[in-house]
Amino acid sequence: MRRPLARTTFRLAAVVALTVTALSLVGMGLQYRLVENRLRVAQTALLAADLDGLGALYDQRRIIALRQAIDYRAAAATGGEMLLLQDRNGTVLAGTRADWPAGLPVLGEGFTADSAQIFTDEGQRWLGVGRVLPGGFPLLAARSLAPMEQTLAALRRTILGLVLGMLAVGGVVGWIAARGIMGRITRINALADKVAAGALDARLTGPRAADEFGLLETHVHAMLDRIEALNRATHRLSDTIAHELRTPLNRMAQKLSRLQGQEDLVDDLRDEMRKATKVFDALLDISRAEADQGSGGGLVPLDLSLLCSEMAELYEALTEDKGLTLTQSIAPAQNILGDRTLIGQMLANLLENAVKYCAPGDSIYFTLTATDAGPCLTIRDTGPGLPDEIKSEIFERFTRAERDKSLPGHGLGLALVRAIATRHGARLSTPPVEKGFVLQIDWPKLAL
Repeated sequence: MRRPLARTTFRLAAVVALTVTALSLVGMGLQYRLVENRLRVAQTALLAADLDGLGALYDQRRIIALRQAIDYRAAAATGGEMLLLQDRNGTVLAGTRADWPAGLPVLGEGFTADSAQIFTDEGQRWLGVGRVLPGGFPLLAARSLAPMEQTLAALRRTILGLVLGMLAVGGVVGWIAARGIMGRITRINALADKVAAGALDARLTGPRAADEFGLLETHVHAMLDRIEALNRATHRLSDTIAHELRTPLNRMAQKLSRLQGQEDLVDDLRDEMRKATKVFDALLDISRAEADQGSGGGLVPLDLSLLCSEMAELYEALTEDKGLTLTQSIAPAQNILGDRTLIGQMLANLLENAVKYCAPGDSIYFTLTATDAGPCLTIRDTGPGLPDEIKSEIFERFTRAERDKSLPGHGLGLALVRAIATRHGARLSTPPVEKGFVLQIDWPKLAL
């Protein structure tokens, strides 16, 4: 269970980290756009101020004052502004450069910053305007966008660092929170695993917190207490009935031996009493096996291969007498943790059922194979199989098909098989077959 749990913890941590980071990223993205707009407005304002100053000089002394001002500013230029004044023939009168930039068209007249454009010159982006002054004198005024772009680049790096930091912090916080939640769920799952294995007396240890998980644990304990009490009552009732009725039946059988002159009736009564006693014995065996489920007591290392070989050899003569063919394929050295008597009783029930329901000419296949999960035992026959109406109830007590009412038995064999299999932690299944019946028993692997 650790791997699915680790994946769940990772997913919860990832969801927490990504959710927090995504919300923060949206907020920082909006902030970035706001800063970008503010910087662009500031650059436009600087450009407008430059043009206002040039316009004021032009109003005083026209081109002469404008030329002198541009020459002065060009001499002191630091590379952050671009100024250029040409005559009507394109000759440079004053400026920070020797030609008109190719990316900026001349639009309009006057000294306004309206319709300022962004253009690229020698790999650098500028915000500028190109105007024509009276008399046909082109004027260029532009501000470099490099400071703004450097500021935005630094802001992007800061945002990236914050995002990575928030991912890391969110991941750690999410992992811690998810571990706490999944750890408490693991406690309940561990209890459920123990109960599923038959340990109805299993309980969670330690104090319970006063929260939803603590309330859930309280409800689970109350439910298990009720189930355990009902289970004890059921087993006690079954044991009591079996014990109390078997004793008077034996006494009645002894008293029948005193009757004289009615031997046929006495034999019939004794036979019926023996059958009833077998029913009670089977019920007691089932109750004992079910009562021991999940305890693990009394189970020792057992050579399942050897036991299967002995049972197959024991029933080989019986199958031959009935005209059946018993084919066995038993992998050697398949060891399990088990009770030899109970497993022998289980195998005997299965083989007897196969012999009882098969007709002469049918075949029985007794197979034990080795798998990575543990030994796999399969008993298959080519008999009439199971009617559809009882397939879902074959492991319940007293389940029999109508067609088999004339055959001896009480429908307790497979119920006992299930109880013994569950006692050993084995899993029963009935794979589909074209003809007959097959029962597969997957045994847990013996830990070395």
